[in-house]
Amino acid sequence: MRALVVLSLSLMAGLAPARAVDPPRLAVFDFEMMDTSLQGQMNGPGADQRDRLMRVADQVRRELGESGKCRIVDIAPINAAAHQSNLQACGGCDVKLAQQIDADLEITGVVHKVSTLILSINVYLRDVHTGRLVTAASVDMRGDTDETWSRATRYLIRERLLAPNYGAPQPR
Repeated sequence: MRALVVLSLSLMAGLAPARAVDPPRLAVFDFEMMDTSLQGQMNGPGADQRDRLMRVADQVRRELGESGKCRIVDIAPINAAAHQSNLQACGGCDVKLAQQIDADLEITGVVHKVSTLILSINVYLRDVHTGRLVTAASVDMRGDTDETWSRATRYLIRERLLAPNYGAPQPR
């Protein structure tokens, strides 16, 4: 299992070995929203935010799949069950769901909205075989628009999830 984690980290970080290896199978769950803004507390989630959450997950799937560092697994068979849970607080149900679709790795994500101007996107990459957190990444964004969400997601993918040394231990 340790070899799978090392291989997964190296593949996600762009350090793939020279020999041909099948990339890990990655399940990317739809992202969840934690809205602690006054507007969110008063009105609940809006249709625009639900749409953006779907687009963020789709963008993560598309860009990571296009990178060649992983094979994206279709979550359709478990998507309804995933939406019935809070994947950030369900005690590992995300890992169990990802096991059902034969994934090696899985990503969950949450967008935290503090106000209309202050938001963050957080992603968590777990090894499905061990349940361990492989890496977590976050990006802050200013503004609650389609463009800011898309740019922040692109940055998170490029500069965190696919960055060559992100998550690697740094020398002292």
